[in-house]
Parts: sequence; structure tokens; C-alpha cells
Amino acid sequence: MSNRREFLSTSLALGTVAAVLPLTTLAHNDSFNSLPLPSLKGRNILFTYGGWDGHEPEKFANYFISWLKDEGAEVQVFTTLDPYSDQILMDRIDLVIQIFTMSKISKEQEAGLLRAIGRNGTAMAGWHGGMGDSFRDNPDYQFMVGGQWVAHPGGVIDYDVKIVNHSDDVTKGLKDFKMKSEQYYMHIDPNVKVLATTKFTGAVKNDENSAWQPDYSFINGTVMPVAWKKMYGKGRVFYNSLGHNLDHVTSVSDAMEMMKRGIKWASASKYESTEKLVNPAY
Repeated sequence: MSNRREFLSTSLALGTVAAVLPLTTLAHNDSFNSLPLPSLKGRNILFTYGGWDGHEPEKFANYFISWLKDEGAEVQVFTTLDPYSDQILMDRIDLVIQIFTMSKISKEQEAGLLRAIGRNGTAMAGWHGGMGDSFRDNPDYQFMVGGQWVAHPGGVIDYDVKIVNHSDDVTKGLKDFKMKSEQYYMHIDPNVKVLATTKFTGAVKNDENSAWQPDYSFINGTVMPVAWKKMYGKGRVFYNSLGHNLDHVTSVSDAMEMMKRGIKWASASKYESTEKLVNPAY
């Protein structure tokens, strides 16, 4: 469906069979020297995808699963959320990567996912609506993520991303960059460790799908986190709001590099200590 609001009225039918799909190997950008980040070799990664087609879950899956395997990771791929409620499986997983925009998750699935992260130290990483706008009825899940999408004024627009933490290995050496994509306005946990931000100008066209056409000048100058780290119990969490479509990030090398580094950092959740990430803004 092309209309995001229309999608919300349709329940996501969750199957019970894992689907490991044939993947197309795409070229990856290797222009950056490796930094002292954890290796993905031997990591047990659960990759789940589905939900709203507008965020290109299959394209992202093809790209990232190919990259993860090239890095030496063991990847299990599901097109449902059923593995979250399989405790035996979740106990073996090091990292969950999820693309499920505007979807539904059962109580058992949510409990299994949050238990694995909070109690076992399993990590989670993701981007854009696939992680930051997945389950709108589930505040416990949103608490784990550290933020929730609420708007993208103007739709796909030109905007700037600023690297604000140059000492973190995820962003060290990266430069500020320009994006042409959806600029996410989010409700944010003030304790997340912010790595990159964006500033809203308010000078955007109205959203054709909005029932009310606001004047966005009231958000002029708002600085919004784009990428962050956080802990949820024992588990590392990395989120990046970039990535409406795959080519939006593959065309910007620093954007894709930040995403890949964040995944690597998260993957060591069970194996490395993590710095204290509570850093309240207020």
C-alpha cells in the first residue's frame, strides 16, 4: 500500500514459518579504514523484516544480510516476529536487526524480545521506521528503542546531518553530510547518547496525506537526534533515523558507514563492557 495511514487500518498477518530468502549481493562502500570496533565474525544475528512496503524492507534485507554474511556473521532471517517468542532461539542470539514499520506485535513476542535484550544482554540495532515506528501501541518497546517517530514534515526533503560526537568509534572520522530523505521528528528519551543530529527549518511544504495542514514554522530551529546509543537493561541498543529508502543511505557514504558501525558496536553487547550511557539532558 502506498498510503501509510491506510496501512495502519490493516492488521499484519504474522505467519509461523521462517523464510530465508535468496539474496542479491550488492556492492558495499568500503572507502573507510576499519576502526577499533567489534568484529561481526561468528556473531549470531536474527534479522526480521516485513511491515509497510514503503520502507523497502526486502531491499534493505538483501543489502544488509549480504553485508553481514560477508563480515562473517551467522544470520537467521525471518519474515515474521514469531522468533521473538521462541526463548531457546532468543537465548542464542547476539543481535537483533529489525525492519517492521507500523506493525503489530503480540504480548508474547514483545515480552520475548525485551527479555532477551534486558535480561540476556542481546543487542538490538535498526533504522528509520523499521525500528523507530514499528509498534505504536507498545510503549515498553518504545522505551527500549529510546525514541518514537511522530512526524516527517514535508516528506522527502533536503536536510543536513551533523556529527556531534567525534570521539565515539561509531562516528569518529565521519563528516557532516546532506540527506535527501524523510527528516524524522521524534519523541526522544533524554538519556540516550546522541551521536548525530539534524536541525529543522520549518520551511517545508505541507504533507498531502495530513488531515490538517500546519504551518511548520513553529519547529524552526529545533535540533533533533538522528543517531544514538543506549542501554536497555544489559543490552546495547543502536538506532539511526536515516533510511526511508535504501538508495537514500547507499548514496551517502558517511550515512551508511555510521549505520554499519553502529551495528558492529551493538553486536558485542554480550561480550564487552559498556560505558555508562545515562547522560540526562535536563
